[in-house]
Amino acid sequence: MKLFVVFGVTSRKWEQGRQALGYRSVAGIDEAGRGPLAGPVVAAACILSDDFELDGLTDSKRLTPRKRQVFFDIMERHCGIAYGIGLSTPLEIDKINILQATLLAMQRAVGALPMVPDYLLIDGNQCPVTPIPAMAIVKGDLESLSIAAASVIAKVTRDRIMVQLHQEYPEYHFHLHKGYPTKLHREILVKLGPSPCHRRSFLKKDSYSTWE
Repeated sequence: MKLFVVFGVTSRKWEQGRQALGYRSVAGIDEAGRGPLAGPVVAAACILSDDFELDGLTDSKRLTPRKRQVFFDIMERHCGIAYGIGLSTPLEIDKINILQATLLAMQRAVGALPMVPDYLLIDGNQCPVTPIPAMAIVKGDLESLSIAAASVIAKVTRDRIMVQLHQEYPEYHFHLHKGYPTKLHREILVKLGPSPCHRRSFLKKDSYSTWE
């Protein structure tokens, strides 16, 4: 499997380029949640039909939460998109590190697709181990429409998971910071210590090294 790293407007150029080489089912893959102190890392894989259109779809980080939700709702109902979601738990992140856990979540997202793609476009500079030909695209969520779709689906899915975790652990206010290392989150950690859904390996790198 070859690895290509490229730099870059969100379009179908990478999908169309692979299709010109004979690959018909091209999936874009992206993740959300590599940086937080708590919760899973979530990946999504998306295959778009040739007639799929969604004006303004781009990297989820460039969209407001409301816009991400609107796009997610549209894509969830749209017959021109197929997607799969995979995640890695905090325990897996602690065991194999965040990079490997992210790649594992990507593998699971591909496996959750309703069809097997014959080419993968992956945001970033590394590809998961897969028998499917793949290309890594730096800032791919800004260049590839299918990766942008995956970025929104992964982000909204992860945010929903963190809101659910707030119901289990309301004292941590996960619905507000989504597990990211905000001032509020750090203050809560100093006061309460970690919850079962915190990434212990991340906390050891911070000022919480005395926690077991």
